[in-house]
Amino acid sequence: MSTHAPIGGKLFTRPFYFFLLLFMIALAILATRFIFGLGSVTNLNDGYPWGIWIVIDVMIGTAFGCAGYAVALLVYLFNRGEYHPLVRSALMAGMFGYTLAGMAVMFDLGRYWQFYTLMMPGYVQYNSVMLEVAWCVMAYIVVLWIEFLPTFLERFGLKNLRQKLSKVLFIIIALGILLPTMHQSSLGTMAVVAGHQISPLWQTQLLPPLFLISALLMGYALVPFEAILASMGLRQPMETSLLAKISGVALAVTIFYLVLRFADLLWRGALGFAFESNLDALMFWVENLLFIVPVVLLAQRSSRTNPALIFISAVSLLLAGSIYRINTYIIGYHPAAGGTWHYFPSVAEIMLTVGIFSFEVILYLIFVKTLPVLHRA
Repeated sequence: MSTHAPIGGKLFTRPFYFFLLLFMIALAILATRFIFGLGSVTNLNDGYPWGIWIVIDVMIGTAFGCAGYAVALLVYLFNRGEYHPLVRSALMAGMFGYTLAGMAVMFDLGRYWQFYTLMMPGYVQYNSVMLEVAWCVMAYIVVLWIEFLPTFLERFGLKNLRQKLSKVLFIIIALGILLPTMHQSSLGTMAVVAGHQISPLWQTQLLPPLFLISALLMGYALVPFEAILASMGLRQPMETSLLAKISGVALAVTIFYLVLRFADLLWRGALGFAFESNLDALMFWVENLLFIVPVVLLAQRSSRTNPALIFISAVSLLLAGSIYRINTYIIGYHPAAGGTWHYFPSVAEIMLTVGIFSFEVILYLIFVKTLPVLHRA
């Protein structure tokens, strides 16, 4: 018998309508973008061809989507079955994050009608790191939906089909661990390609492992963040003991990340840039102080049983990982032409990003209320 169940309850509530309104605003902005072009709604330019639609919706969105990947590593690779009750909700978060990130890429493509050439051998550049990211992300979206398929099969009573799927699901799970490992590190590699245009505070040959580790951290942070919000907002029992254990994992990974991050800066002699009086230095310390907050809050084992401290630590890690990506690709990125190019997102760019995350909340409410996603604590 499944240990997961839909929570039921009224779907069309005030929060649902609020997020639906934000999503409808985003759809209107999208219509303007596709009719009149990128220039009608964005502040992108030749110096900053990538804005928040790529950095937040894709690079941060997929990192949020690493919740399923992070928990799968514990359950299936390290054989920590105690975390299995968290797998389904984490998997759903990953599925939403990656699917919406894949959609967001289409918004940012100038010639979006030619996206299909990505799959045509005669058009692709096999030495491109962007090609590897694109293929891996597309494949991982398919993998996530297949991994989540048992939830639908349970909901509609297709037990025989679910049993047949279970026999081959281990192959899909293996791909679900391999693919994010590849493309999350490659998101860092794309910044390496930018060379000296990125500040020494972020430009390093260790960007691939740093991006991968920070994505893992955001995945481990999203699990308690989502669980505690669900407990408060949807009146669900709280998995305090499991959240305490996964917070301990997040603590260990955070310490490892910080040691690697600052060792790299010292080795390259780049730490001095953090003490200059400019925006790069300020954002560097904001980013890393947010990584340090969970280390301070969760250092004692007893503090990891406090839901408030767990939640604050999770929020801090999510912000830290997000700002790390914004710093690498926007704040710390300085076009070759020097100070002649500037970028700040337009209201339309911000509202579209808000709309995408609002759509994710809408999907979350629909899924948890109608499908067996959340664990019976």
